[in-house]
Amino acid sequence: MLAYRHLFHAGNFADVFKHALLTRLLAALNLKDTPWCYLDTHAGTGRYDLRHPWAQKAREYENGIARLWGRRDAPAELEPYLAAVREENPDGNLRFYPGSPLLARRLARGSDRLVLTELNPADFAELKSVLAGARRTALHLLDGYQGLKAFLPPAERRGLVLLDSSFDRAREFSRIARAVKQAHARWPTGLYAVWYPLMEAPAMRGFMRDMTVTGVRRILRLEITLAAARAEIMIGCGMLVVNPPWRFDAEARGVLDWLWHALSPGGAGGIRVDWLVPE
Repeated sequence: MLAYRHLFHAGNFADVFKHALLTRLLAALNLKDTPWCYLDTHAGTGRYDLRHPWAQKAREYENGIARLWGRRDAPAELEPYLAAVREENPDGNLRFYPGSPLLARRLARGSDRLVLTELNPADFAELKSVLAGARRTALHLLDGYQGLKAFLPPAERRGLVLLDSSFDRAREFSRIARAVKQAHARWPTGLYAVWYPLMEAPAMRGFMRDMTVTGVRRILRLEITLAAARAEIMIGCGMLVVNPPWRFDAEARGVLDWLWHALSPGGAGGIRVDWLVPE
């Protein structure tokens, strides 16, 4: 687990997919005046330098955020996400990419609260530097799955959990299904967003089966698939959203359709929006 460093992949199409949806979920929470809590189980460093040698090794951002940089035809729903990226690059040149903690901090209001957990000591130290002075933001050097047990339910009783595992250990899909079941038992009204890579068909069928038998209801499945430039590059990813906001399925379909066209100019792949588990 500690070997994974997201900087190699920062700003790629999976980040764009994940963070575009994350900002829409946070925007939905902001429709009500009552405060919310955001729990990020795998917070990372918070900000990524795309000129760093690690990011330059595979240059995955070129098929991700770079395809959106400078475009003026994005739907209004994507503006909070794209504005956050622009804010990190005030000179107009794409260099820094905000991770989920910075995106959440940008959308949080004065009464909202962030709880960020990260287990890699080096990444945690950088996260502390990036978010130094941030109000109502608690950082913990802690395994994210332990964070689910320690910090749920939140005092606010409203909020979002982003479970964004690095998938660098065996049986991660099984861990996720168990964690969601246990977290939901403690906080059944919470909003959960679970990111995952698309892997071999048997593994995906097993994961979906495991999630279906958790007993958790209202699980929306969102996926995007692109053509891989090289065989070793991930070609798709998804997000399961538990307790999504009203009509979020329709909103997500429009956002993902635009993103797919922007990120897959060759027309390969596609999107998927359906209910893994309905009401």
